[in-house]
Amino acid sequence: MRHITTTLAALFWLSLAASANADMLVGVAAPLSGPSEILGKQIEAGSALAAEAQGITVKTADDACTADGGAAAARQFVDAKVSVVVGFLCTEAIEAALPILKGANIPVITIGVRTESLTDRRAKTGWPVYRLGPRGDDERNAVATILTRLWQNELFAIVDDGTIYGREIAETFRAAAEQAALKPVFVDTFRPQLDNQIGLIGRLKKAGATKVFAGGDGDDIAIMGRDAAQLDAGITFAGGETLRTPTDDVPYAAGTLMIALPEWAEAADPKVVQAFGERKIVTDGYTLPAYVAVEVAKAAAADAESSGKPLAEVLTGHDFATAIGTIRFDEKGDLSQNPFRAFRFDGTHFVPLEEK
Repeated sequence: MRHITTTLAALFWLSLAASANADMLVGVAAPLSGPSEILGKQIEAGSALAAEAQGITVKTADDACTADGGAAAARQFVDAKVSVVVGFLCTEAIEAALPILKGANIPVITIGVRTESLTDRRAKTGWPVYRLGPRGDDERNAVATILTRLWQNELFAIVDDGTIYGREIAETFRAAAEQAALKPVFVDTFRPQLDNQIGLIGRLKKAGATKVFAGGDGDDIAIMGRDAAQLDAGITFAGGETLRTPTDDVPYAAGTLMIALPEWAEAADPKVVQAFGERKIVTDGYTLPAYVAVEVAKAAAADAESSGKPLAEVLTGHDFATAIGTIRFDEKGDLSQNPFRAFRFDGTHFVPLEEK
């Protein structure tokens, strides 16, 4: 009798959980019109596949990547009584939506907004937003952390192309190196978009640099690598995620380092990747992040249901198993670990760098 009672109780709770999942409604905010429509379609496809796999329902709204669109989408989600919203790629849209969603106690998992103030202002705004993707400063902080560690015993130089992007990422690395009691042998600004960088390579070689971080475009870094090889300078170059963009004419030199986000499809659960393939959905862009955001939303809702805690509270400081690995948000709503990693060009493509 005790065994039967226990079994019935277990079946009762399982049926409740299944019912809760079936009744769960997740809002999906995506730009389904305008210049970002192709990205919005990626979000729509990824979230729909996840909803089917998780046994929940999604309601998709076009935020148009505008403030008016974001506010309109938020009102649709409130009227539909969604449990959580995923998506959003544009700062204007999410900042207009968040006050409305906050008023309805609906948390948001954004997959594409990097604006740092979105989470930095949480103490002031109280916005229940969680960032399933990098912050605006994650790239330069990763460059500083990774290269300071890798090059602590190397003669390294830091150059940039004079743009805001190039200067900021180079200066962040230089400041981190200084804090680690490391000093570059050469620091300079180079002229971008030249047919060759022989003059720069000559100055780097004279300074004795064997490792060089270049804050700039991939094309410029590829030309530097080519010219360094021609002058037998023995220099290895490194850059940021701009190296993900294929170069026009000159290939990257073998050994070139890149600090960038992983290719999520390569790190994802093969079964999930197969499911995408069976539906002829490409795993590039925001399809996998959208899929993962729905996974996190469903898991958090289940935890909130069982613990009796608010959904926003459950999303903070808890591990969520997803198709791309464990996801955890910190107290501000950012990822607890910087997602940028180091990669080395093997002559054909960039492969994860195995650090000792």
